[in-house]
Parts: sequence; C-alpha cells; structure tokens
Amino acid sequence: MAKESKTHRLERMHEEYEKLCMLYPAPRCALDFSSPLELLVATVLSAQTTDVRVNMVTPELFDTYPTAEALAAANPSQLEDIIHSTGFYHAKAKHLIGLGAALVTRFDSVVPHTMDELTSLPGVGRKTANVVLGNAFRIPGFPVDTHVIRLTRRLRWREDWKSPHPDPVHIEHEITSYFPPETWTDLSHRLILHGRAVCHARKPECSRCPLADTCPSAEITPAT
Repeated sequence: MAKESKTHRLERMHEEYEKLCMLYPAPRCALDFSSPLELLVATVLSAQTTDVRVNMVTPELFDTYPTAEALAAANPSQLEDIIHSTGFYHAKAKHLIGLGAALVTRFDSVVPHTMDELTSLPGVGRKTANVVLGNAFRIPGFPVDTHVIRLTRRLRWREDWKSPHPDPVHIEHEITSYFPPETWTDLSHRLILHGRAVCHARKPECSRCPLADTCPSAEITPAT
C-alpha cells in the first residue's frame, strides 16, 4: 500500500468522523452523575472496571457520601464495602478519601475546573480530568482510553500508530490538533462508543462497520 500523505489522511479522518457523527448523533458520558463531584468520583472508580459496574455502586455511594466533607470523613472499611465490586477497592477508597480532603482544604469543597488543579487531586490523572472538564464543565477535553488508543491506531489517525507503547498524552495532543476544541469531548465519546459496539479489541466487526471502505485496517482483523 502506498504511503498516505498527511493531507489525504486528514481528509479521510474528517470524512470518517462525519460517519461516526451520523452513527452516534447524540453521544453522552456513560457514567451516571448529577454534579461535578459525582462525575469526578465515578471516573476515579471507573479505572480497571466498566462504567456499567460503576453505575451499579454509585447510587449508594452518593447517598452515603453526598459532599466532599462526607467523603473526607468516610470510614475506610464502610467505603470499601460499597465500592468493593469495582476492584482495587483499597487504593480507590484511599484516593476518594484523599480527594475529598483535598477538595475541602484546598478548594473550599468545590471541584476545580482546570487541568492542573484537577490532576493535583489524589487518584486523578489526565484522562479523568478530561472527562470532568468536558462533561461536567463543558470545557474542551479529550479523554484517551483504551478504545481511543485502539481506534486511532487501526484508523491510522495518528503518526505513531505503529508504536507498541503509545503515549496517551501524545495521542491527545495530536488528535486534538486536527479537530476544533468544541468537538473534542464528543469525538472521544464517539470513538469509545464505536470501540464498544463494533471495533472490538479481539474481533472487530469490519463487515458491519461504516468506516470499512476507508479504514486502512479493515482487512486486517487478528486479535490485537
């Protein structure tokens, strides 16, 4: 296959994204929340588990610890019992209690809305911060999870698609440079939705993918 020019790649990328927009016209965050604090807590819990699992435990969690103050004062054992099914519950409970304490002491119990402030909180990395920025505050954010990494590689939307150890921050910066900021949050949502529904990690369903005509990996479907 001839090497694709950057100009052609960008044209293809935007055409493929238009198809994703038609396929997923109204994307939304898969985590249930009603406040920035709830989304922050839910996203911390979502590490190494599914959003469905998190949504099963957060109603009790939010009822028991409705504020940053309540979370900071949580009994670790009680908190661990509630979040046990999400996995890594010892570390997650420690992060949530620390997160609550940090919000109380440093941010007047209010979830901050900048990348630097959010990532200064216990258990909050760049992906979590982007989720909160984009979905709770409508501030452009592009969360890079395993689905985003996989799809941007298979679609060859990024220059380092061959890398066996891609850097999520590099992916975030490159992909967002190709799209206007107001699209970043929904762009991430749509890639994630397509990864869950069609472009699976082990057996992508290329035969029913609307991007198959232009996807460079459509005929290459081994487990990856």
